[in-house]
Amino acid sequence: MKPSKLIAPLLALVLIFNAPVSRAEMGEIKIAYGPSIGFLPMYVMRDYKLIEKYARSEQLGDLKVDWVMVSGGAMMNDGLLSGSLQIASGGITPLIVAWAKTAGSPQEIKGVSVISSSPMLLLTRNPAVRKIENFTNKDKIAMPAAKLAPQSIVLQMAAEKAFGPGHHDQLDKLTVSMSHPDATASLLGGVSEVNSHFSTPPFTYQELADPSIHVVLNSDEVLGGPGVLAVMWATTDFYMKNPKVYSAIIKALDEAMSIISRDKAAAAQSYLKLYNSKESVQEIVAMLNKPDLLFSTTPKGIQKYSDFMYRTGTIKVKPASWKDMFLPNNDKLPGN
Repeated sequence: MKPSKLIAPLLALVLIFNAPVSRAEMGEIKIAYGPSIGFLPMYVMRDYKLIEKYARSEQLGDLKVDWVMVSGGAMMNDGLLSGSLQIASGGITPLIVAWAKTAGSPQEIKGVSVISSSPMLLLTRNPAVRKIENFTNKDKIAMPAAKLAPQSIVLQMAAEKAFGPGHHDQLDKLTVSMSHPDATASLLGGVSEVNSHFSTPPFTYQELADPSIHVVLNSDEVLGGPGVLAVMWATTDFYMKNPKVYSAIIKALDEAMSIISRDKAAAAQSYLKLYNSKESVQEIVAMLNKPDLLFSTTPKGIQKYSDFMYRTGTIKVKPASWKDMFLPNNDKLPGN
């Protein structure tokens, strides 16, 4: 065969082997969320199958979405890095710790979106405790993850102000790790050694209905303004390799926020259906009408957390801005 006759088939082979490969996106994802009204948008997304809806509009077919209830940022971060979990959710500090540990790596973890904001209240049934300086070794303070949860960092901020620089961990020895439902049961039961709880809605409202329980500390006062309650995060690897799946998640979140805004009763029904809570729809709607519980994607108070955590050694990498810790869909938001 003449050399000229070989050129066409060889050129075709070159084009085939150098053509861009169309990589299929994931057909199944797993999302972790928590047992709290602060995760309401995720309950709505699950109940209305909103991610599946937008996955179809992205020509992804029938995306399977598995939801798992997890309480604990460390466990979720392990799941993200192993690939057994695609979206984690919880308080802001587990995200900050995960970002600092993975910054610049192929498995870098960043925020997907804020989903709610609300004050966290440190409550106690000890009548002698009116400020944090009154706590003694006889008191036990429950929070989701001692030394890691946002409540722990807020308590350290308050302790530094109360006891002076270098003493931010003064009250750490009193903290115990406990899920919000279990901590609420302990506090309301009145017989556990756990007599205090750094609480979030709806547990805050349930606990304050007991006249023997009162507020010791408000996180908004410590932070100097509103702070985020719940946030979602993921690896940049998932974000880069699954742009259409990621887009479906963001669109689903936006619609869930819209449903909550226009029809609180419907959102309450989703929460009660999936969480099996004992409250009525009317009681949940009353919580949703409280002005301090906000469902918004705008990041609030994040830089104050990260600056403090870097200064006290909890993280070793300091973000220049909260935007360093979030994926690009958040860049235009007026966060702080």
